Formats: sequence, C-alpha cells, structure tokens
Amino acid sequence: MITVQAPDGAPEVGQGDDLAALVAGLFELADGDIVTVTSKVVSKAEGRVRPGTREDALPDETQRVVARRGPTTIVRTRHGLTLAAAGIDASNVAPGTVVLLPEDPDASARAIREALLARTSRNVGVLITDTAGRAWREGQTDIAIGAAGLRVLVDLAGSVDAHGNELAVTAPAVADELAGAAELTQGKLAARPFALLRGRDDLVLPPGEHGTGAAALVRPDGADLFGYGAREAVVRALRGEEEDRAAFGSPAAPGELADAIRTVLPEAMVSTEGGAVVVLGGDARMLAGLAFAFGWSPDDAPGGDGLRFRPATP
Repeated sequence: MITVQAPDGAPEVGQGDDLAALVAGLFELADGDIVTVTSKVVSKAEGRVRPGTREDALPDETQRVVARRGPTTIVRTRHGLTLAAAGIDASNVAPGTVVLLPEDPDASARAIREALLARTSRNVGVLITDTAGRAWREGQTDIAIGAAGLRVLVDLAGSVDAHGNELAVTAPAVADELAGAAELTQGKLAARPFALLRGRDDLVLPPGEHGTGAAALVRPDGADLFGYGAREAVVRALRGEEEDRAAFGSPAAPGELADAIRTVLPEAMVSTEGGAVVVLGGDARMLAGLAFAFGWSPDDAPGGDGLRFRPATP
C-alpha cells in the first residue's frame, strides 16, 4: 500500500532556511520513505528569487527557444528541461519578483537527503518537483526535476507479460509518477510544499548511493521528434497560411531567427547586421518560409550579397 501525506504548518521559506530541518519537523521519517519538495521552496532557500518579470529573466534561463506563439514561449532550459517560460514562476512570491528554478535540482536533492540522514539517521529518497504542461494534453501536472537516492526509471524491457509478450521499450518514469501523486495532496494554494510517500521503499537506494538523478529523465537534445517546434511552423508557413502568422504575435528577435536558420540549414552562413538577418547559401524558398514563420520577410532593398530579411510589417 502506498500512502501520501502533505501536512499543513510549513512556514514561509526564505533564503538560507534549512529545508531538512523543516522536513524533519513535519514528518516522523522511516527508512525507505520518499520526501518530495517543491522546486519553489528550494529556489527560495537557495536565493533564486529575482526582481522583475518573467520576460526580464527569460533570456538568461534559456538555452534554446523551442516554439513561440503569442505571449507563450516554450524553451529548453540550461537543465535540459523543456518548459513554458523556462519554469520561471511569478506566483506565491512578492509582487514585482519572480522565482527561477534551482541552479542544480539534483544537487539540491542530494544535499537535502544527506542532511536528513545526518539529522534523523533515516535513509530516504528525495524528489524536487515542478509543474509542467504536456504536449497534446490540457492542464498541468508535477514532474521530478531533481532526485537523490531513488530509481527514477524502472526499465522493464525484456520482461514478459502474462500472455508471454516480451516488453520492448516499457520504462515507467516512476519519479514523475511519485511527483504527481504528491501534488494531489499538496495542492497549489494550500501552502504544503513538502510531502511524504511511503510504500515504495523498493525504489530507494542505500545510503551514499544517490543514483542518476532526475537528469536521467531528460531526452538528449535532438533525440525526439518534437524538440524544434519552429519546424512545424515552417511547414505551415510554406503553405502560405496567413492566419498562422498573426497567431505568432510580434516578430522574433534577429538572433532567434538566425539560430533557427542555423539549426535547419547548418550549411548556411548567417549574420545579423543593422537590424537585418543576412544568409549566404541555402534554398531561397525554404529560407523565406522560415523567416515567414518567425514574423520576418525578404528585404527587397538592393545591395549586398546573399538574402536579407527584416521584420515583417502588417
């Protein structure tokens, strides 16, 4: 039997607070328990609160823009996570400030686990959780972005089901499943950032063994079919679907268009100058379609080599 509890009574967390002490004060821990901590309180304790808006903080937290439509920007973060607005949060924080994701969620989980072992002599697994949307699905759910002392995947490839069928690629992301279960008890507005799951001690590793961390759940860049959202936009743009252009909102920045061109056409030479993007090499029609998807259009002004693009005007 699996039980999950997320008690009331957690104080407001600030920079420098001892999260392990807070957890130990809320729960009577047992060996094999799994403790979940929301990324927001980890970030607050680690001083990852910044003045400004999401838009102000987004560039520094972005490794690569995956897709943009209207006010929504989906990016791949420095952690390898693909999230709206890089996981930057403006809720449950003082007005005029935002909370960034922890610098290294796996390291944060390891530190909490080690501190709990030292304080309570209990061997537990620790998960750092955050809320994320899912492609093709409405709503959000919590996922594991940091882990320590826990098997995050259970690889069942090679196992045989009750009918004698061999499983090929079945690997439940148990860390994400546990994060979702914890979120059911925590809620979003109840000020319950800590949860305790009991009944899956088979997933908890021995003391001193922290495991792969949640980083093992991140697909390598380019290893999936959907990591480059701009490619889908290009297909639509090449079809000349004008209504999609309006949906993308204002034109992308020159550097974003240049990066997209380098990704799709690595053989092209791309530069930005005077507010324009200049491209040497590559199929002109494909380049025009790509620029179209980013809210740019060919510059018909004479002079210079290569194709030039400028932000499109309504």
